Amino acid sequence: MEKSTWLATPNIAVVKYWGKRDSFLNLPDNGSVSVTMDEALKTITTVEFDERLESDLLVLNGRRASAEETARAKKVLDAIRKKAGIFAGARIFSRNNFPTAAGIASSASGFAALACAASDAAGLSPSKRELSIFARLGSGSACRSVFGGFVEWKRGSRQDGSDSYAVQIAPADHWKEIRNVIAITNPERKKIGSARGMEITSRTSKLYPQRVRLAPKVIRMMKRAIRKRELETFLLLTMRESSHLHAVMLDSFPPIIYLNDISRQIMDAVLGYNEARDEICAGYTFDAGPNAHVYTTQKHAGEVRRLLSEIEGVRQTIVCKVGRGPRKLGSSEALF
Repeated sequence: MEKSTWLATPNIAVVKYWGKRDSFLNLPDNGSVSVTMDEALKTITTVEFDERLESDLLVLNGRRASAEETARAKKVLDAIRKKAGIFAGARIFSRNNFPTAAGIASSASGFAALACAASDAAGLSPSKRELSIFARLGSGSACRSVFGGFVEWKRGSRQDGSDSYAVQIAPADHWKEIRNVIAITNPERKKIGSARGMEITSRTSKLYPQRVRLAPKVIRMMKRAIRKRELETFLLLTMRESSHLHAVMLDSFPPIIYLNDISRQIMDAVLGYNEARDEICAGYTFDAGPNAHVYTTQKHAGEVRRLLSEIEGVRQTIVCKVGRGPRKLGSSEALF
């Protein structure tokens, strides 16, 4: 078996999942919709199976992974090993070019890259559905990063998770004008991880059951806006969905607060930008972190980036196009 190296990119949900009905299999309480980003943000992962290894070795950004991080990767690797009929340990080196665990979907690109590289290294040729399921075992949102463009993660209903996977709504070229202008306000690892936050919310928030009930309707509306390239509807749904998620987090106990004062200034700035132009041409969304993702079009991306850069506390801005999904790299680009 030869080593394999793959590149994958994050995705940012415009209809978000937050809460699991099965924590081990990462089965969501509701479906979600996302946009895969281009290679401005990326994870590169090299995998090699080696029968001499007694256990899996995972190195992230130059450091030995924690036991928890290795256990998450092992879930993906075990499913691939079972499918391939192999028992060898794996050597995995992975590197991001952006902050990890800061609400910029590093786990999505990381586990998508792992699923692709490990499957290839194991000699498999899985379908995109199978890759999506493999990636989901490491991180729920990673199942969407297996695809480029605009993606839906289907909730599914089976206990084994065989019908919970991502599908592409539209390819990257369908709406190539879309941009994600990222404003990094805090690159540090968040204090409450997403898995813990989801558990608290689903257990304690009185608003949470309503959110789950409404999700299918919101997903239908978002898919229609994407397919018809209805910008105003897409942006309004994106902002309201983000605000709803963080309201439900705040309704949890103890309250979960990922946004900071700078995040709120960004929200005000985006709303003011739209008001000044008398049209909805930018829309914010926040994952489980204070860093903003402002969707807009190529026409407005420069202005939006300058607007965000002028806010005190915004440390960096990055503009992403819609990405095409994972791709295999040559042997010269392997990390070991």
